[in-house]
Amino acid sequence: MTHMNAPQNATAQPVLPDAQTVTQVTHWTNKLFSFRVTRPASLRFRSGEFVMIGLMGDPDPKTGRQKPILRAYSIASPAWDDELEFYSIKVQDGPLTSRLQHIEPGDQIILRPKPVGTLVHDALLPGKRLWFFATGTGIAPFASLLREPETWENYDEVILTHTCRQVAELEYGRQLIDALREDELIGELIGDKLKYYPTTTREESPVMGRITDKLRDGSALRDLGVDTIGPETDRAMVCGSLDFNLEIKEILEGFGLEEGANSEPKHYVVEKAFVGEGAN
Repeated sequence: MTHMNAPQNATAQPVLPDAQTVTQVTHWTNKLFSFRVTRPASLRFRSGEFVMIGLMGDPDPKTGRQKPILRAYSIASPAWDDELEFYSIKVQDGPLTSRLQHIEPGDQIILRPKPVGTLVHDALLPGKRLWFFATGTGIAPFASLLREPETWENYDEVILTHTCRQVAELEYGRQLIDALREDELIGELIGDKLKYYPTTTREESPVMGRITDKLRDGSALRDLGVDTIGPETDRAMVCGSLDFNLEIKEILEGFGLEEGANSEPKHYVVEKAFVGEGAN
C-alpha cells in the first residue's frame, strides 16, 4: 500500500471545468486505489449518493477540442466531511481509470456537483437491522454511510458484508472498520451495533465463498447470529456487480423484502447507476 499526501503549500488554481484538487492518493493493490479531493463549497449531498467525476480526454485530431471523460463514482466520505473521498478500480484499458490511477496530490479532476443515488436512508422504511451488501469497490457508498451518525441512530444493528477475490482487496474495508471503532464521535454511537463479515472467493481467508451462497445455505446467518431476515426488522442496501445485485435482490425478495426508492421507501435498495467491480 502506498500513500501520498498533498504538500502543505499546495494551492493549485482550477483550470478544468468544475475542477477540484487532489489532496491524497492511496494505492491499496495494483488494481485498487482511493483518493481524496477538495469539496466544492456549495456541494450538499446525502451520505450514500454518487457524483460524476473525470478527466479531460485527448484532443480531437481535427478540431483540437477536448471532451471530458466522466463516470459515476459513489462518494465514500460522509456528508459532514470537509473533503470528498472516492474508491476506484484500475482498468488498464479503461477510458477513465487508465488515466485516473496516475493522479497525484496537487492534480485536478472534474467533479460535477449534482449528487444522486438510491443508497440513502430516505429510501428505506424504519427498521431495526441494516445490511450493507458489497463486492469490490461497491463498498464505497457504505464507507460513507458507516461514518454517518444517522445510520447508528436509526438502527440497533448494522451488518457490513464485503466479498472480494483476494485478501488484499479487503484491506480498505478492514481499515475503515478499525478506524470507525476507534473514532471518538462515531465509535461511541456504534458501541456493539456493528458486525463486519468479509469473505473471499479466490484466496484462502477465515471466511471463504460468495455471500450469496452463504445467505442461501444459511451459513452467513449462523455466523452472524441472525435467526432470519424479514420485512418487519431488516433493511438492506446493495452495491456490486450487476450479476451480484440481481442475485441479492432475488435472495432478499425470497425473505419477503420489497425494493424501495427515494419516492417510495421500502425494505431494500440497489444502486443501479454505479456498478462496482464484482468478485468472481
